[in-house]
Amino acid sequence: MDTPAAGDSRPSGPFITGAAVAIATPNGVLTGWSRGAQRLLGYSASEAAGRPAADLLASPLPRLARERLAGREPWVGQVVLRHRDGGPVECRLRVRPLAAGDGRVGWLFEAAPLGQGDDRDSDPLVHWAFDQSPFAVAIYDTEGRFLRVNTAMVQQLAATEGELRGIRITEHLPDPLFEVPQRSVERVAATGQPEQIENRVQLPGDAFPHAWIVHVTPLKDPAGLVRAVQQTVLDFSEQQAARERLALLDEASRRIGSGLDVARTAQELADVAVPACADFVSVDLLDAVLQGDEPAPIRTVGDLVLRRVAVRSDRPGVVAVGDLARYPESSPHARCLAGGRGIAHRITDPEIAHWLADDPGRAAWIRRHRPHSLLVVPLRARGVNLGVVLFTRLALSASSYGQDDLEIAEELAARAAVCIDNARRYTRERTAALTLQHSLLPQGIPEQAAVDVAGRYLPAGSKAGVGGDWFDVIPLSGARVALVVGDVVGHGIHASAAMGRLRTAVRTLADVDLPPDELLAYLDDLVIRLGTGQECADMPPGDLGATCLYAVYDPISRRCSLASAGHPWPALVTPDGTVDFIEMPTGPPLGLGGLPFESVETELPAGSLLALYTDGLIEARGRDIDTGLNALRTALSGPVPPLDTTLDLGTLCDTVLKAMLDELPADDVALLIARTHALDTRHVACWDLPADPAVVAEVRAWTTAQLQTWELEELAFVTELTVSELVTNAIRYGAPPIQLRLIKDRTLICEVSDASSTAPHLRRARIFDEGGRGLMMVAQLTERWGTRHTGTGKTIWAEQPLPRPPVL
Repeated sequence: MDTPAAGDSRPSGPFITGAAVAIATPNGVLTGWSRGAQRLLGYSASEAAGRPAADLLASPLPRLARERLAGREPWVGQVVLRHRDGGPVECRLRVRPLAAGDGRVGWLFEAAPLGQGDDRDSDPLVHWAFDQSPFAVAIYDTEGRFLRVNTAMVQQLAATEGELRGIRITEHLPDPLFEVPQRSVERVAATGQPEQIENRVQLPGDAFPHAWIVHVTPLKDPAGLVRAVQQTVLDFSEQQAARERLALLDEASRRIGSGLDVARTAQELADVAVPACADFVSVDLLDAVLQGDEPAPIRTVGDLVLRRVAVRSDRPGVVAVGDLARYPESSPHARCLAGGRGIAHRITDPEIAHWLADDPGRAAWIRRHRPHSLLVVPLRARGVNLGVVLFTRLALSASSYGQDDLEIAEELAARAAVCIDNARRYTRERTAALTLQHSLLPQGIPEQAAVDVAGRYLPAGSKAGVGGDWFDVIPLSGARVALVVGDVVGHGIHASAAMGRLRTAVRTLADVDLPPDELLAYLDDLVIRLGTGQECADMPPGDLGATCLYAVYDPISRRCSLASAGHPWPALVTPDGTVDFIEMPTGPPLGLGGLPFESVETELPAGSLLALYTDGLIEARGRDIDTGLNALRTALSGPVPPLDTTLDLGTLCDTVLKAMLDELPADDVALLIARTHALDTRHVACWDLPADPAVVAEVRAWTTAQLQTWELEELAFVTELTVSELVTNAIRYGAPPIQLRLIKDRTLICEVSDASSTAPHLRRARIFDEGGRGLMMVAQLTERWGTRHTGTGKTIWAEQPLPRPPVL
């Protein structure tokens, strides 16, 4: 209800049609009297004028009314007035302050007799609709006290209308939860605005709390005055339970199966189920599942033996996580797994008593914690039995398990079983892969023109055997080559398996043409995930670590870019026979995280030797690092001076290993030696291009002329088309400066560089598209193509195989 402030003469709503209206001075003396007032109380206007308004009261005003009027505030309520003939008249009275001219406050009175209305007041259908409504309905006065309640509300509150009338609900039910609807009733009475609330309370006679939707609406007279407040209550416990079940399944789909670890997935199932649908949850699996094997069929006789893999409760279970759990044939675990269906039981059921008679340990646990019901659900996926889940309710405030609970538990178990089976299959495949990867070492050196390479790997002579040292040579775009050497901490299958993963990761990252420091940063993240995620079989978290040196050599510029992750500096032998070590920032070993890597760039003379190695080479025979580096310097300078460019690098590797190592080294060793080459102007053609589409025709002519010089006329058509498309794209979508470079190596390489860092995307053009076909044609006509980012922009490259020489 809208009410004016004290002293505000504006009406808060329309006058009641046909109502009695009177005006009084600040002293309460009547000065105005309407015809409705004359009809209501029998006084004429002349008789009422000058009479104190208080004389018309047949009974005193309520205390709240006196307080409001004393504070010059409006008030609405029920009063009894005195008729001219002396009889009482029950009325609904509204009193509002009026501003007087001298600054004082007068009063406006509006009254209407109670019972004023249409023929619905006497219609029995109205009363039947109220009393027989399936919803619990109550009517309150404007002060929040009961006036009327229907039959459903009487049943809900366990009190008659006579017992409730005149009191608040919090006086009948002092639980603090009932203060919520009480305050809502009072707000609606004051504001006239309806409200809806959801509450979860336990009513008298109910064993458990129910979920309620409460609608609170004002009851207004034709003038808009709030005469009462109606409260309609709906028990939506079933709908709420269904909503909670859906929410639980949604949460399960997000949380269960976040990884491919069997035990972790089982624990996620237990974590989701508590406390949403149980107070105690245990997950037991067959041992074969944990090994990644296919479980054998369940025996129908004898004890069922499972392994406890997950528990969620604030109370300890009978079996600890990791221990074996034995269940007799009479147990619900054995029966549900044999039958393939879930089972719901009260703790007092005869089947449970029979089971506990055969299992004293669990009988003692039940006597101690006093659960009242349980569910046992099988974990089964793709026709394979995996284990059993036990759901137990201990809290007395929760209802016993029913069919709905069993269905939701079976749905949870079914979803978790698929994830557990996925993890089991992954465990099986991972075990097989780790067994195979112990021999993952480079089996050959790829052909490329940038360097001549030879490498050696020696396993440790101790029982540890093969470790995690490795080297690799990776051809890159633009005739460049990447040289890699690394060392994984430890020995045996775990270290070699991790080595295989890192080597594969380095090759994958190198194919993206990342700079050395960025590549090591990505590799560092991978090692952290491998270590903390226990991806390397049974290696304890945090034990996985590695060092790595990554170098990229460009035979055109003869520049070599290097970055180290805790790895020893490489040795450089220049053509004059000088042996030195390339000084560079040594970043942290892989797996520490949080620290940056830095790269250095140096120019290497053609014919230089670059030696990359692991620490097992320089720390052999008990040497410290400085002594080992000096020994390596001596070993590398043995074949020189002057440096023999015809020296076989494999022989040099063997010579160095023999000089540095014992016959059976204590640690495994990897050694990689590369002799650098340079591509001169006879193999490289370069043009700086303006950002003008008209230059494309000239570029095609330059390309044809260069191919004729190289005697590669056979590749002219494809090369002209490739150059035209790449240069056009650079002019349209790139940024100057633009450069075209042709490289004759083991393949014909076409490179277009510009200052834009935006990389192109291959897409299939539709019939009527005007563009979008260029890169598609380049991809189809060339052997390989790609993009690499540089410090000043990007380079798009494409390779074609050189024509085979004619067979004589």
